[in-house]
Amino acid sequence: MSITGIFPATTTPFAEDGSVSLSGVKKNIGLYNQTGLAGYVVLGSTGEAVMLSREEADAVLIAAKEAAAPGKVLIAGTGAESTVETIARTKRAAALGYEFALVKTPYYYKPFYRPETYIHHYRAVADASPIPVLLYSVPIFTGITLDTPEILTLAEHPNIVGIKDSSSVIQRVSEVVASAPSHFHLVTGGAAVVYPALVVGARGAILALASAFPEKFVELYELFRAGQHERAKTLQHQLALASKRIISENGIAGLKFAMELRGYYGGAPRLPLLPLKDEKKQVISALVAELHPVAARV
Repeated sequence: MSITGIFPATTTPFAEDGSVSLSGVKKNIGLYNQTGLAGYVVLGSTGEAVMLSREEADAVLIAAKEAAAPGKVLIAGTGAESTVETIARTKRAAALGYEFALVKTPYYYKPFYRPETYIHHYRAVADASPIPVLLYSVPIFTGITLDTPEILTLAEHPNIVGIKDSSSVIQRVSEVVASAPSHFHLVTGGAAVVYPALVVGARGAILALASAFPEKFVELYELFRAGQHERAKTLQHQLALASKRIISENGIAGLKFAMELRGYYGGAPRLPLLPLKDEKKQVISALVAELHPVAARV
């Protein structure tokens, strides 16, 4: 099984009382099942995984697994600050039926971390993991970037099968694709660079914005595969602007509001993240209406 195509970094819905809405998880996955998405990433950055208790995280994993259609690839975010906890979470995801583990870089003690720190960490996780491991480099949140030399070193491990690179640095994408072994696949986490990443060899994308506009990103991917590059570039420009206005400027609150406009379960983020202000809602409403006026089926 390989990581190719478009995957949404799914959100974690919360009820009005602040508890996790498992019915919201299942509603969203049920709607996604009707699209051309390759699968789902659960408990990533967009899923507010760092805000959840272990019990809540387990419940979300179970609900998403139950709702996913056959054939959809399931990826669980399992990264933690310690190697031992990352291994425990990865084994738990495997036991619940997830096929890949997405493991973000530890970051809290970053002044003392070196490339060899990450190499040792990921090798230990991959050695112990019952399922294949994807590296996850997300410098906007962690302040840590996995660079080409350590990525290529880790790519030699048979149970490390790819990376979600959210740096949006196309040079790194090209370098890794050119030199990594054939079993190692790179997907981008940058909605603004999906098309250029595909051009230089990325296999697909794992995207927060695909939680609100799955059809648009699937269309972009299929346009690229069909060689319709001018249409693909035009759509990429539109999606790059949407990513900036919705997510870069407003974060998870902006994404969840856009999801609500499209007929998905959005809701508020978990405190201390704050809900969206009314003036921001007006901007996002206009953008969503222009980009995709047809609401998702409910």
